[in-house]
Amino acid sequence: MNLVISNTSSPPAPAAKNANPGIDILSYAIGECALGRVLVAPSDRGVCAILIGDMDEDLTDDLANRFPEAGLIANEIAVHDDLAKAILFVEKPADGLHLTLDIRGTPFQRRVWEKLCAIPAGKTATYMELARHVGAETSPRAVGAACAANPIALAIPCHRVMRTDGELAGYRWGIERKRELIRKEAMV
Repeated sequence: MNLVISNTSSPPAPAAKNANPGIDILSYAIGECALGRVLVAPSDRGVCAILIGDMDEDLTDDLANRFPEAGLIANEIAVHDDLAKAILFVEKPADGLHLTLDIRGTPFQRRVWEKLCAIPAGKTATYMELARHVGAETSPRAVGAACAANPIALAIPCHRVMRTDGELAGYRWGIERKRELIRKEAMV
């Protein structure tokens, strides 16, 4: 892990980004929302992580584990707008979450995540329905695993997937957060 803590008021200089062209540089910032703490991390291609939790250290550890080869730079100024959009979405899901995304995953995960993004706010789907839509009718557990691997909470709405019986099932960020997101989106 390449973790760099920066209290600068501007994004890293281009020379810093190009010093090691093989290393991906991710800026990140952490803020507070109704669901707890939220970390947003964009690359130079778009947001590649939105993580939700209770403790900043757990969020930065999760980011480092998900992107072990990346250089991580805490930079509130550079990430401010994306972080504000994520926080606003939690409060007002009807407004939508409009971010440029840098989606990284296996081809199967990307297919699942693309279908998740097609589920409108206020609606849900079952793991089985999602499995059928991605051509994996016999693999709803694989769909669940793809949902659990999603590094971009909120923007890739894995919280909109339920068990076949309509009950809430596992959610990487916690069942109570899933319940709250679904409740707020139902008001849309």
